[in-house]
Amino acid sequence: MERLQHEGVYNYLIKLLKPGKTGQANGRLPSMDSGQPAPEGKVVLKKKVTLLRGISIIIGTIIGAGIFISPKGILKNTGSVGMSLTVWTVCGILSLFGALCYAELGTCIKKSGGHYTYILEAFGPLPAFVRVWVELLVIRPAATAVISLAFGRYILEPFFMQCEIPELAIKLITAVGITLVMVLNSTSVSWSARIQIFLTFCKLVAILIIVVPGVIQLIKGETQHFKNAFAGNDASVMGLPLAFYSGMYAYSGWFYLNFVTEEVENPEKNIPLAICISMIIVTVGYVLTNVAYFTTISAGELLLSKAVAVTFAERLMGNFSLAVPVFVALSCFGSMNGGTFAVSRMFFVASREGHLPEILSMIHVRKHTPLPAVIVLHPLTMIMLFNGDLYSLLNFLSFARWLFIGLVVAGLIYLRYKHPDMPRPFKVPLFIPALFSFTCLFMVALSLYSDPVNTGIGFAITLTGVPAYYLFIVWDKKPRWFRKLLDKVTLTLQILLEVIPPEEDQKS
Repeated sequence: MERLQHEGVYNYLIKLLKPGKTGQANGRLPSMDSGQPAPEGKVVLKKKVTLLRGISIIIGTIIGAGIFISPKGILKNTGSVGMSLTVWTVCGILSLFGALCYAELGTCIKKSGGHYTYILEAFGPLPAFVRVWVELLVIRPAATAVISLAFGRYILEPFFMQCEIPELAIKLITAVGITLVMVLNSTSVSWSARIQIFLTFCKLVAILIIVVPGVIQLIKGETQHFKNAFAGNDASVMGLPLAFYSGMYAYSGWFYLNFVTEEVENPEKNIPLAICISMIIVTVGYVLTNVAYFTTISAGELLLSKAVAVTFAERLMGNFSLAVPVFVALSCFGSMNGGTFAVSRMFFVASREGHLPEILSMIHVRKHTPLPAVIVLHPLTMIMLFNGDLYSLLNFLSFARWLFIGLVVAGLIYLRYKHPDMPRPFKVPLFIPALFSFTCLFMVALSLYSDPVNTGIGFAITLTGVPAYYLFIVWDKKPRWFRKLLDKVTLTLQILLEVIPPEEDQKS
């Protein structure tokens, strides 16, 4: 994408949009909120992510609906209670290893963007573009729509206790939830972070509501489901790897803080701390929640339950079980909010590097949020919500997530040799990235072996990023009319959205 370089255009926008400039009657465009005073200072993304907010982003995006509704993928593929708890624990440790690798990358490459930025630094622009291309067009809209549908279903559950919830009602409430998340993230970084902290607190309360009665059951001696814990159906050769696949998916989300590195206060200290604290809390919470389930529900009953937390609560807490759908809905909303907050920064950085339209790297002049990078997801997610085959798309592209994460961690090893003198305030032992990258590549190979058709389709979708890269990025002889049209569209969107490029990136 050709960047706007015409100094006159930029100066015009500064005069028109920048608050408090000399010679302007009121310093800003007339707008719905024009009665609000404009804040002073540079138009940049500010460092507002504290340690607590960082922890809330990680925990809030990892813990979704799965642990409360259907944590049975691991049990189904391991065949026994003891082995399932072992896999939950090992997957937590492996995820911690991956998170520690990202902590090193986040402290030595102090740029936002997560996967995209690290692939760009280690392997260059083509694989980085392919990663953000698939994320923007398919993965993120589909993933947001899926977790949002869970939010819509469970927020309506208390109102439809005796009957099925109409699908249209679920989709309409889901659309309202998605819009609310986009508005929140477009309006204020601080409020988005505060609400994320509150929602993370709600998730942890929901975990405690399950764990505490479970501990009481253990104290009472309710251990019949733990006797011969490793007895049962032996895990098949394919079953155990699939159980690990389910477990790693349940813990995914530990990388989201790296998407907002430039907004983290004292990143050298807070990124590793937030990652370690979050992963310990989530791992302990997940394992204890599963232990609590087995104090009351047998392995067979857990596999048959449509909503495990509801079944558990009905047996131990009576009518209080009505609160479980509300907590699940809040948990889903927290995942929606945290994911939108983080991933919008990947699009912001990719645009800043020239890999996405320039408008996506611009910031609102008063709210100091990456407004275009946030709202670009809204129409794409709505299309997926009402027209897309969401679960097929996610199945097609599930391998791509682990392929690129494995590539990022392999890139850490490569950067150790390519740039040995790069400052590394936080450094992990080499066996950790080696083990984790092997785990990711093993999961990719497992996808190819267990589901070659869907994986092949996902691989083909991913490869569409290669011709797109050469067409949109490398080819610099685009027609003059096309470049003028692009500049005009960008300028019009800037005025409508009241956004300008970050001022620190501009040259006088």
